[in-house]
Amino acid sequence: MKAKVSHDDRSSGHAHAQTPNLEHFRTVLHEHMLKRGLRTTDQRKLIVETFFHSPNHVSIEELLAEVRRQDPKVGYATVYRTLKLLTECGVAFERKFGDGLTRYELADEESHHDHLICVDCNKIIEFEEPKIEELQERVAARYGFVLKSHKHEMYGTCSECQAKARGSIRRTGN
Repeated sequence: MKAKVSHDDRSSGHAHAQTPNLEHFRTVLHEHMLKRGLRTTDQRKLIVETFFHSPNHVSIEELLAEVRRQDPKVGYATVYRTLKLLTECGVAFERKFGDGLTRYELADEESHHDHLICVDCNKIIEFEEPKIEELQERVAARYGFVLKSHKHEMYGTCSECQAKARGSIRRTGN
């Protein structure tokens, strides 16, 4: 089983087993925009490229802060609309992990992963487990179901938060 922590590690870029084919994603987005009659603006290009090189599970606010380092005039609504566009054309996935934030990640099906989410600190750990994938396929087949996609999220308490809680209990004498 492979795992990648993606909550605290904001500088590493997208955590994929293989390098995602960004040119493919650029083409998909370009074709989608042509169909909708949308222009490619400099701000939109900056947002897209910044997203492509951001860590997994980036929020609008995090992406906006990064984009504004290069162009302080970019507004929240422009980032929001660009992420909506990326989601509509299948370049990005929208993720909600129960903490009130919407996060986005590159829709790289070649590097499918599932998530462990800490309900205390909101750490997100990406993992790949072939046995889970095989079981999902068997369950789908049992019911005559053809899977198009899926997401698997498990919520609990990470080892760091468990250790902090144990330390807190010892200090209070409980």
